[in-house]
Amino acid sequence: MWFAPPQELPTRVLTRMPERFRRLQRSEWADANRAGQPVDSFLEGPCFDAAGGLLVVDIPYGRIFRIDGDTWTPIAELDGWPNGLKVLPDGNLLAADYRRGLVRIDPASGSTTPVLQAVMSEGFKGLNDLTLHRDGSVLFTDQGQTGLQDPTGRVWRLHPDGRLDRLLATGPSPNGIVLNTAQSHVYVAMTRSCEVWRFLLRNDAVVAKAQCFARIPPGTSGPDGLAMDTTDRLFVCNPGHGCVWVIDAHGVPRYRIVSCAGRMVTNCALAPGGRTLVMTESETGSVLTCEVPP
Repeated sequence: MWFAPPQELPTRVLTRMPERFRRLQRSEWADANRAGQPVDSFLEGPCFDAAGGLLVVDIPYGRIFRIDGDTWTPIAELDGWPNGLKVLPDGNLLAADYRRGLVRIDPASGSTTPVLQAVMSEGFKGLNDLTLHRDGSVLFTDQGQTGLQDPTGRVWRLHPDGRLDRLLATGPSPNGIVLNTAQSHVYVAMTRSCEVWRFLLRNDAVVAKAQCFARIPPGTSGPDGLAMDTTDRLFVCNPGHGCVWVIDAHGVPRYRIVSCAGRMVTNCALAPGGRTLVMTESETGSVLTCEVPP
């Protein structure tokens, strides 16, 4: 480490998935991603709707929940594996689904509409996460089973007029994705190389001088979901070490937010107000929270 050790911050359990919603069974998703070990849930994609309600996905069972306090309400069930989730300006949801591509969801009815399932008739490797640009475009990661053995993961940008840009095609497992506050630069978690890449977002889709912004300590799993606050501090979920790293705009690690539950801290989001971080912890099916210093 070239920097002083980051200050540790504690977490607490905000809520856990109720037992009635847990399904401990073998699944195709678990066969591919958990060596066949049955899982009762796998939480991801936290985000907040306009009313302040917390939304999460349950990947292997294709479910989306809205959480108010300790009340979990299923609002949709997809024939797929939704991962990243965002609330669109019109109140609908947009999911990055590993099997189905980009999917729009009506939270009132639970109905789903495909947005983008293929590129030139060729399917995606397997979408993971997404972020929204204020111009109406969507940036999303196409991770599949890529890694150091196959660094061909992709990052895409879908414009409102339907134009699709391929921004990166050499990613060793592109996972979480976020924009800085100026929306001029993109940050992508490369899980298998234990890095976060940063690059300039250009209107002509030309990407040059992509930079390693941060290296995460190696281990069993690298960086996963990302979030960004209004001061351009980057929050990096790290399931391999059971924590979230908080890295300032210059790439200096400032805090380590430590899970009080399991190690599988998969994704995070800042609550309205920007001071409270919520995290999905998928080993125990919990949502954690931490108050972050300004």
